[in-house]
Amino acid sequence: MLAEAGLQVSIDGRFGPRTDHALKSFQTAEGLVVDGIAGEKTWTTLFLQHPALLRRITSRYLQEDDIREAAGMLGVELAVMKAVSEVMSQGPGFIVDHPRIFFEGHVFWNELKKRGTDPMTKQRGNENILYPGPDGTGYSGGMEEYIRLEQAKSIDEEAALRSVSWGIYQLMGYEAEELGYHDVYEFADRMYKHEREHLRALIFFLEKKKLVHILHLKDWRAFVQALNGPGYEKKRTHVRLARAYEHYA
Repeated sequence: MLAEAGLQVSIDGRFGPRTDHALKSFQTAEGLVVDGIAGEKTWTTLFLQHPALLRRITSRYLQEDDIREAAGMLGVELAVMKAVSEVMSQGPGFIVDHPRIFFEGHVFWNELKKRGTDPMTKQRGNENILYPGPDGTGYSGGMEEYIRLEQAKSIDEEAALRSVSWGIYQLMGYEAEELGYHDVYEFADRMYKHEREHLRALIFFLEKKKLVHILHLKDWRAFVQALNGPGYEKKRTHVRLARAYEHYA
């Protein structure tokens, strides 16, 4: 956003010295406390000075009508749809105009194997994006996940896209065809358009996993167990769903 406001020349996905300098320059120009921290006052001033940036972000937000449409498509109560959307959400669907993603190195490992590529032969120098098991240490977060994705695409583009969890609900790219998309490329393109597309993907997911009838019953335990298996109790997701439903109902 600093770059689009003309305050920074390039974007590398890291809050490094150049971003620090650009942010402090903006704070200086606007008479703010120059601390190099993008806090509430800095964000508010940035949006006031560059409202087009804010409009670009909000234009992709999920809306009430989207949730209502989803509830109608599934034939469930609006309160049920809102509860599921809230609890299954992994945060905002976009970072400015890029869908929020996480690159899964262990999935990439398996996707390469499916294509006849021995991942061991590609691992050297790519340890941050290619590993056999989910150890939870590979994530960078934010826009840096796109750096990891581009690194993986240089090895195998389709396998890389299938190894990403996308958007609000972090649905996996490898499920694209099962969810009714032509391929992972179509799925990824849709994820770039609007949070509405993220919700539609969730609808397809709930239908394909045969979870809609459980939502009709509002059997939250059965719903979460079907999603997460026998260890579902630990995360207490069924409790959060029940509370969210009561709130919206």
